[in-house]
Amino acid sequence: MPDGSASAHLLRPKLVTTLGERYGAGDLRKDAVAGLTVAIVALPLSMAIAVASGVSPEHGIFAAIVGGFIVSALGGSRYQIGGPAGAFIVLVAATAARFGLEGLLLTVMLSGLMLTLLGVLRLGSLIRHIPHAVTVGFTCAIAVTILASQLRDLGGLTLAGAEPGPLLPKLAVLVGALPTFNPVSVATGAGVVALIFAIRRFRPTWPGMLIAVALASAMAAALPHVSLETIGTRFGGIPHGLPAPRMPPISWSLLRQLLPSAVSFTLLGAVESLLSAKVADGMTGRVHRSSMELVAQGLANIASALFGGLVVTGTIARTATNVRAGARSPLSGIFHALFLLLFILVAAPLASFVPLSALAGVLVVVSWNMAEKAEFLRLLRDWRGGAAILIATFGLTVLRDLTTGIVAGCLVAAAIAGVRWRTGRR
Repeated sequence: MPDGSASAHLLRPKLVTTLGERYGAGDLRKDAVAGLTVAIVALPLSMAIAVASGVSPEHGIFAAIVGGFIVSALGGSRYQIGGPAGAFIVLVAATAARFGLEGLLLTVMLSGLMLTLLGVLRLGSLIRHIPHAVTVGFTCAIAVTILASQLRDLGGLTLAGAEPGPLLPKLAVLVGALPTFNPVSVATGAGVVALIFAIRRFRPTWPGMLIAVALASAMAAALPHVSLETIGTRFGGIPHGLPAPRMPPISWSLLRQLLPSAVSFTLLGAVESLLSAKVADGMTGRVHRSSMELVAQGLANIASALFGGLVVTGTIARTATNVRAGARSPLSGIFHALFLLLFILVAAPLASFVPLSALAGVLVVVSWNMAEKAEFLRLLRDWRGGAAILIATFGLTVLRDLTTGIVAGCLVAAAIAGVRWRTGRR
């Protein structure tokens, strides 16, 4: 079977290609099992990412269902799983805090249009040229900001006002709130983190995140008088199905205000999605269609916003889980979306018992896994260029925002390349 490199430039969904090959009942069974496996991983993650982003948990599940379905049905990768991603938490939270849910949904839709345009113009391959040190820098910076964003729920802290978005003011407010910490919340979150790592060490095929969250939820349900904030106490639970599609309010003045955020969503979404597809390529020996992938990501974000979902991107952890679970085609991603839909149709009331500190524990593990610690330290020792690019990207992403960090890192990389070129000419 060819690896797909000859058709990598095509704007043709991989689902069309794979179903045109020899696809039988055995392949369908493997895709169904892989889809169920990924859905089990995606369920707690989608809720945790939504809560950390400042919105109710169903918005993360809606994104995983609607966006995940479209990414798999129309995408340029056989194995890509789409859904909400931890990398967007800071951007989404800042946008939601400033413009509200309706403004956030319009930003997601605008970003979807941009991603679709990038794909139609076949610019997917250009995203791959972002320097490696820039990618490592902003990935590690996002991991730090995700960890900081979970300290409030992890500790059960009570704040006098709104939690600041920037890192340094956030830490100052959280330190001031330390006298209000809840030992039960701390113990629950720490227990979830410890259990996830223990399961990964001793039973790596078990769904550690789901098991840990389920046990914490069972504890909360069995001990209703324990002081522990849950999805039910903060949000009132999640709905029993998808909402009807609806356009968010649009005005030219609002679009102008949302444009910078939409550009940030687009830039991160393109990079994250194509990195995830590239990881899948490395695990399977296949070659994805980068421009088709961007078109699918764009359409997935437009659809997600219509159904009230968060921003959608290709997710590395869930895509890798899909490959390891034996997926054979994009149908596994479609099954993953359908299994998530089945959960909210049948078992939505159970989500009310999920402790917020347990979801915070899940995201602590996500941030730990996201940070490329060994590569970060290796690049720091590369004083011929890698360290400067890394520090510029990491520092400005943490202290300012993602777009500033990526632009600064790319400018430093270009300056270093220019100096080397001029030195070589001499």
